[in-house]
Amino acid sequence: MIYTIAKKEFRSLFAAPSTWLMLALLQFLFAWFYFARMDDYLQIQAQLAHLDNAPGATIAVAAPLCGALALMLMLLIPLFTMRVIAEERRNQTWVLLLTAPVSAAHIVLGKFFGLLALLAIIICGCAAMLATLLLGTHADLGLMLANLGGVLLLAASYAALGLYLSALSKQPIIAASSALGLSFGLWMLEMSSSDNRSFLRALSPNAHFQNLNMGLINSADLIYFALFITTLLWLTIRQLNDERRHGL
Repeated sequence: MIYTIAKKEFRSLFAAPSTWLMLALLQFLFAWFYFARMDDYLQIQAQLAHLDNAPGATIAVAAPLCGALALMLMLLIPLFTMRVIAEERRNQTWVLLLTAPVSAAHIVLGKFFGLLALLAIIICGCAAMLATLLLGTHADLGLMLANLGGVLLLAASYAALGLYLSALSKQPIIAASSALGLSFGLWMLEMSSSDNRSFLRALSPNAHFQNLNMGLINSADLIYFALFITTLLWLTIRQLNDERRHGL
């Protein structure tokens, strides 16, 4: 049942004209960043050749681009998650799904994995562009995979957050704006903290992504993402069960 709901959610998201428009815009921006960063790297490559332990193309190009992709997804994901539940409420289709003989856990997980499949396609498209670095330079494949894995975990965290806020709201615009505002607030916790070990910084998903962005795979960061995503999905399931108990 989770697979069926995920498949339906993926098709509905992928078939929307607004999705294609956002994907085209995202790919254009990423390509622009990619070529601009590559041009900067090529201009200083001669000077870097005379330095010991000079940064390679992966550090100079791929890592900053994955950071830019993470920021773009933070802005984009609320536009997807607002449609997952809040728009179904507005279109009067949510009642049919919630009264169907399907558990709330199946509904939430199905919608989450359907959205995550779309986000994975976006990340794979950007990964294909980064893979061109392997054609003309000695790119660090491990660092590149750590970055792409970090982007996927960060995107899953924002998707779980947006899904929960979409379950709380009946208006898609409110769901999107609240998800964007909270995501931006969590991002600012990492940006505004000067102490890398501060408690507030540890609450930010972006702070844990930064370690993966530098190629540092830490079990604490992976546990954080797992707890962050699981907690928000559990809260969403609980919200749906409360709706059912109170007659929608």
